[in-house]
Amino acid sequence: MKIKTIKAYHVVQPFVDGPYRMSKGRVADAFDAVIVAITSDSGLTGWGEMAPLGNFYSPAFAAGVRAGVVEIAPHLLGQEPRGLASIGRLMDTVFKGHPYIKSALDMACSDLAARAADVPLVTLLGGRESETAELYKVVTHGTVDAMAAIARRIVKDGFRRLQVKVGGNVRDDIERVTAVAASVPKGTVIFCDANAGWTPYQARQFADATRAVDYTFEQPCTTIDECMSVRRSLDKPMVLDESVASLDDMLDIHRKGAADGLTLKISRLGGVTKTRQIRDLAVDLGFMITVEDTGGAEIDTAAMAHLSLSTPEERRLHAIAFHEWVTVRTASNMPPVSGSHMGVPDGPGLGIDVVPDLLGAPFFEVGG
Repeated sequence: MKIKTIKAYHVVQPFVDGPYRMSKGRVADAFDAVIVAITSDSGLTGWGEMAPLGNFYSPAFAAGVRAGVVEIAPHLLGQEPRGLASIGRLMDTVFKGHPYIKSALDMACSDLAARAADVPLVTLLGGRESETAELYKVVTHGTVDAMAAIARRIVKDGFRRLQVKVGGNVRDDIERVTAVAASVPKGTVIFCDANAGWTPYQARQFADATRAVDYTFEQPCTTIDECMSVRRSLDKPMVLDESVASLDDMLDIHRKGAADGLTLKISRLGGVTKTRQIRDLAVDLGFMITVEDTGGAEIDTAAMAHLSLSTPEERRLHAIAFHEWVTVRTASNMPPVSGSHMGVPDGPGLGIDVVPDLLGAPFFEVGG
């Protein structure tokens, strides 16, 4: 089987709940997505998606994805899409760095490989470990009262896992988290995610003042060493997210004992193939794992679901349903969500049925 054509689409996906807010004034109104369709000479098509969360969250730039796909895609024509490691090496050879640009292309090849085998992608990623993954919801950064109200609404909707955004003024965030914890039932799982917004000094101030609150600390500082300096005096679990940008990063975190868990972002790591590689080794090394991404709709959420459900249940933290965040639809047979749990769609590959008419005209097409 050979790659015959590649198309790329630009789809802006506004948020259902309005602007997404993090600390320090970081805000986004939509996912700015690139969707890729790779069609083989056998007539099968695989789909991939990548969307950064604004320009402030990860070293990923929406316009850069569009420009980079145009540069890389012609080199993939005539290649065997099921040779995922070979495809990855080729992309790394012809285009240095910028893994986020390669993510949608790798995802489309992964989808195509599973469709060609007539099995769900979760099977090729190691096998389904459970029927569903538990979802978390985000309490975005805002006033004390607003954040407490959001938390109460989320719990009322049946969710038991909250990611509370911190990383702003330390004293204010202490008040915010204390109020959120007091507003939800005992036993609600809380992650305090600073998105690398603090210095070690600030993170230790926050941790010391919130010892009475039960939570997991997520990415308090920018670097692994800074987070490690906080962890030395921390009496709570720590999860790192932004610090995990490669296999080397994951191994460095393991060597230093800098975290108990990892959040693996598909686009940050360069696609489904590299995420699976790092996920499998991290599981063997004893980490707790969340697999998600920087953003997207049905295509990207389906990839997250397949990676999540092929992660051993005892090592899995939680998942997130990005397709429910946005106002636009790109596919039918979307990842099924029931209450606070998400499964994978029925069918081969990602399982979703992308509707090209919903995507508009491609901004790029090569092959034929």
